[in-house]
Amino acid sequence: MRESGNKPFWREKTLDEMSVEEWESLCDGCGRCCLNKLEDFDTGEIVWTNVACTLLDDATCRCSNYERRHETVPDCVGLTPRTVREIGWLPPSCAYRLVEEGRDLYWWHHLVSGDRETVHQAGVSVQGRTISEDGMPIEDFEDHLVEWPEEDPGEGVRPARN
Repeated sequence: MRESGNKPFWREKTLDEMSVEEWESLCDGCGRCCLNKLEDFDTGEIVWTNVACTLLDDATCRCSNYERRHETVPDCVGLTPRTVREIGWLPPSCAYRLVEEGRDLYWWHHLVSGDRETVHQAGVSVQGRTISEDGMPIEDFEDHLVEWPEEDPGEGVRPARN
């Protein structure tokens, strides 16, 4: 999905200039944004949990009903260029956030690596690290606080090569 020039589209375009296809391809499939977060009403501090949205498939780190997700999860935050700029809880490795900040995508992003599995191989995704919110009272979410979703894995450790 490269532009006619030498640079990939995410280096040439702003989020506002991207086509729908380009926009959707930016999602790295990490699933971090689909984790429940808790906000302290007094301080506004956001803390992360490993409690996943009911629609997150833990094995693939993808929404199991993306096109109709708002029917099941009405408060699902849809990402737009505006929301990317406004919300403060996007993971630091999120491609939308990186592009908005003028930074490049990491080596494990599928648009760079050519493989949707590298996000998992690099240990960036939530794959195998979540529990479902299904049947869990919201007051129990605080028993599942984690710090890793807000960490920037950055370049990370590259997988071993054969």
